[in-house]
Amino acid sequence: MPEPIEHYALLADCRSAALVGRGGSIDWLCLPRFDSASLFARILGDESHGHWTIRPTDAEECGERRYVDDTFTLVTRWTTSTGAVDVIDLMPRAGKHPAIVRRVVGVSGSVDMEQVLRVRFDYASAMPWMRQVGTDDAPQLIAIAGPDAVTVRGPRFAPIDHAHRAAFTVLEGEVVDTVLQWFPGETTPPDALDVDAAIAETEHWWRTWARACDPPGAYDEHVRRSLLVLRALTHEQTGGIVAAPTTSLPETMGGGRNWDYRFVWLRDAALTLESLMLHGYGDEALGWRDWLLRAIAGDPEDVQIMYGINGERRLPEWEIGSLPGYEGSAPVRAGNGAYTQFQGDVFGEVMIALEDARELGIAEDTFSWSLQVKLLNWVETQLDRDDNGIWEIRGPEQNFTHSRAMLWAAFDRGIDGVRRFGLEGPADRWERVRDALAEEIERDGFDAERGHYRQHYGTTEVDASLLQLAQIGYVEPDDPRMLGTVAEIERTLLRDGLPLRYLTTSGVDGLEGEEHPFLACAFWLVEQYARSGRLADAEALMTRLTGLTNDVGLLSEEYDTKLERHMGNTPQALSHLALVRAADAIAAAREAE
Repeated sequence: MPEPIEHYALLADCRSAALVGRGGSIDWLCLPRFDSASLFARILGDESHGHWTIRPTDAEECGERRYVDDTFTLVTRWTTSTGAVDVIDLMPRAGKHPAIVRRVVGVSGSVDMEQVLRVRFDYASAMPWMRQVGTDDAPQLIAIAGPDAVTVRGPRFAPIDHAHRAAFTVLEGEVVDTVLQWFPGETTPPDALDVDAAIAETEHWWRTWARACDPPGAYDEHVRRSLLVLRALTHEQTGGIVAAPTTSLPETMGGGRNWDYRFVWLRDAALTLESLMLHGYGDEALGWRDWLLRAIAGDPEDVQIMYGINGERRLPEWEIGSLPGYEGSAPVRAGNGAYTQFQGDVFGEVMIALEDARELGIAEDTFSWSLQVKLLNWVETQLDRDDNGIWEIRGPEQNFTHSRAMLWAAFDRGIDGVRRFGLEGPADRWERVRDALAEEIERDGFDAERGHYRQHYGTTEVDASLLQLAQIGYVEPDDPRMLGTVAEIERTLLRDGLPLRYLTTSGVDGLEGEEHPFLACAFWLVEQYARSGRLADAEALMTRLTGLTNDVGLLSEEYDTKLERHMGNTPQALSHLALVRAADAIAAAREAE
């Protein structure tokens, strides 16, 4: 069985990622990219679906673990009756062939260690051809299945029950390395990795990147780790920012709300970009803008709400029958059918991010601004469309108030590009469109009798996404309309003090089952409290939320307050970027006191 979701730490090389549990097992790994098929998938089934475990033979669980400074080098300390060892895990940043290094260092005494390696390519549907090569002094295990292959160098492995096992003893001061490298199945294995150099170079790169961070002065440790997570989810070569490195970790245990998040949502990527830019990372802003221009280049009518890592447009959703799901939560999915949806809010989020890039000093070129003009001109022709909304409902499309406000923001930022930055565009016409949207929202999206904004024009219920209306400048945080909306969210959406996205009982999303409080929405509530004069409430909720991070500072998508467990895909970019925004808001409120 897999471990609880909150037990997993992230290893990352800015191309892909691995999840390693407290029990010493890598239970999720896709190579060479985030969205590649898995070769370890125990987290979505059991040990037969692939894993790589390193641990002492007689230890029940690790004593402690941590990341080395501002890196993704994970150090796990194991203490046994005969001694102690550190297991050092990382994914080297450099190199043509993605790799994982697992180094065992003797700390004291002697410790008997065991490795179990079970490679299962293509979501555990492909049993590889395994063979031992090399010499007695330098043994090598090679696994191949079709287009995928890995080489494993380290202690000699022996076959056991369709897996491979290596046993060895580590004395104080001794170092034992095992290195897995991926390579295309039709090529020859890569040369052995220089492990010392790989560790040094990787840690130096992460520390150098982190030094540029400009933390807000509040919750610095959590902000720094969150920014590092956002960078880890940004693909090195393409600039695409994935929403999470996992698929199908359930929103409800045993339920079917299981989605593949290993793609680039324009919304999540734009919001991630905002957080990175506000903390001094301009290179990422330029890289993402270039990715965006490549992805949406051409006819604005073809714009999608999400793309593959390299801008791929077709992301068909299918069920992976070879994996039973996390603790039986089926189906397991690859691809995401939401790529065909129309979600009006993404245009606002993209235009806001590009405006922030201009604020940062990233100059528009002829192509980048002309594309924005074409985008707004096309959106103007789509204003009568209902949409699927920020939460990607699979029920009937609606006029979601949040989406309409984000369309307002899109035109507002376009106007600003012309009026403040001197760019060419029909600002007067856009201004009329923007103002008409505001009139519509106040007429149809605000419930004057109850004093709050509505989830959509056909309901009296609220939605936690309405907290973003103040974030985008549509309404001030202390405006009575906003305060009334917050009060209704508190009255109807809080579960054990944390907000749901919306009431699933309304049937608006067209799905069965329920879900748990959504962590990004909880951080949005912190931000709203801080910006509307409720600093004590903001700090109290922020303290609770940062207390929900796991032992290495990671957050998933949702939190089950009854079982006190993380739920959903992990680590989740939206949760971490919302944490950064919340910390910024608290820091600003403290400074204003």
